[in-house]
Amino acid sequence: MLIVFGAAVAGVLVEAFVPRKARYATQLVVALGGMAAAFAAVLALHGSREVAAVGAVAVDGPALFLQGTLLLLGIVSVLLIAERRLEPGGDAFAAQAAAAPGSAQEREATAAGLHQTEVFPLTMFALGGMLLFPAANDLLTMFVALEVLSLPLYLLCGLARRRRLLSQEAALKYFLLGAFSSAFFLFGVALLYGYSGSVRLDRIAVATGGAMDNDALLLIGLAMVAVGLLFKVGAVPFHSWTPDVYQGAPTPITGFMAAATKVSAFGALLRFFYVAMPGMKWDWRPVMMGVAIVTMIAGAVIAITQTDVKRMLAYSSIAHAGFILTGMVAATEAGASSTLFYLVAYGFVTLGAFAVVTLVRDAGGEATHLSRWAGLGRRSPLVAGVFAIFLLAFAGIPLTSGFSGKFAVFQAAADGGAGPLVIVGVLCSAIAAFFYVRVIVLMFFSEPKADGPTVVVPSVMTTAAIALGVAVTVVLGILPQPVLDLADKAALFVH
Repeated sequence: MLIVFGAAVAGVLVEAFVPRKARYATQLVVALGGMAAAFAAVLALHGSREVAAVGAVAVDGPALFLQGTLLLLGIVSVLLIAERRLEPGGDAFAAQAAAAPGSAQEREATAAGLHQTEVFPLTMFALGGMLLFPAANDLLTMFVALEVLSLPLYLLCGLARRRRLLSQEAALKYFLLGAFSSAFFLFGVALLYGYSGSVRLDRIAVATGGAMDNDALLLIGLAMVAVGLLFKVGAVPFHSWTPDVYQGAPTPITGFMAAATKVSAFGALLRFFYVAMPGMKWDWRPVMMGVAIVTMIAGAVIAITQTDVKRMLAYSSIAHAGFILTGMVAATEAGASSTLFYLVAYGFVTLGAFAVVTLVRDAGGEATHLSRWAGLGRRSPLVAGVFAIFLLAFAGIPLTSGFSGKFAVFQAAADGGAGPLVIVGVLCSAIAAFFYVRVIVLMFFSEPKADGPTVVVPSVMTTAAIALGVAVTVVLGILPQPVLDLADKAALFVH
């Protein structure tokens, strides 16, 4: 975490002191170098089980597993963010973020070839917060991590080069709703402190372990902290920001949010319920089961009605939040390990899918309307084939990582006594498979339009990001056992 935050600060200094022409390359080297060094540090800490920073940070299996996953996802995300060949004017970000959309200042900045290299330190600060979020061992540290990861994302969502007003609307919606969820979280922290006399998760667990009565402070505090965390994972009914923000944000940032934020937020959710609230299991499990069921149904059903690829993937991510909650609800070690595995599989598939979306373009930028994807399999069979692999993984088709992940969480939930939840999950997977297969049929069995979009030839960076996504999707589908074993060994929280 210190390495990533140090790289973020170095990125700010680069913006201040390095000449504009050299900033892009310097920022890219600083970001990738910082994440690579941080990943090496995570590997060096493998097997550690301790509490650091005066009890504020837990260094244990789940934290290190999720931090390693986040750093790999961060490297892939930065490769997408650094892509410059896809836009005629440069990268996917506005030439001058402070200029009003469509103004003379914006046109002058675009004509001058300016680039928003500030996105690199902002991404690193967000990643640093994501690394701290699942490792936080007290609720105040968790809140600080929540804000550190959220504030840069609010800015990054409003920086799209194309459809600037939509992008700024997405940023404003994300900011306002995120502020409400943070307020809920902080009020819940205050109530839990009032109940237990501490913000440390282990001390809250001791206080709740002997609670035989339904104390109002405890139950309301638990509910409010859960609201703040469920907002970040995009669970129903706290999902309303997801489709609008995913559609309006620059697509590389959408991929980064969809993958890394969900991994980090579910890590924090696991730590809160498994470490601080094991004594309240019979209170929170039924509620979380209800949230998981509603989330899976809403995500799968509403996705069918979508005509925009990014909005469809947004509702797909909502449905997957329900599937991941299925594993968490098991409240067992197997539930934790299956959730960790699912997060790895989901993260790389999501980043790969959004990377493919950046390649399909027309005169107005990214061609995200589904009708524009008709016949893409005949126009560019390789890109359509890769996207089909990701869609099949989302659907949970065998020999993909999606199938391995769903099988793991459903098995853990069934063993943990949540059989009805598994039945709903299987049915929702079947519903979700319909709209994934519909896109595949549209790409390969429809006639391409004469004025259809073109597929841009990506640089090495985007090609590497997509190739890594395909490799992880296929390998975790065919040979998932090594990563499953690693998740099993990592699924022990330090108390």
